[in-house]
Amino acid sequence: MGAWGIGHWIVVLLIVLVVFGTKRLRNAGKDLGEAVKGFKEGMRDPDEKPAGQLGNERKAESQEQSERDRAQH
Repeated sequence: MGAWGIGHWIVVLLIVLVVFGTKRLRNAGKDLGEAVKGFKEGMRDPDEKPAGQLGNERKAESQEQSERDRAQH
């Protein structure tokens, strides 16, 4: 008796849509997404680079290392 079925959740969703409207819910979702994105950017170190840039640096470092190894031999 305490568990809510899918029918209950559909009724709750319809009531929320009627009370708030789709435009207000869309704006709230957009604001929440921007807040999460801002939080993630704020948690990143200023010196830290995105993952895509790390791969390029590692490739360049390994190429430099291999060139140094060739020059020594």
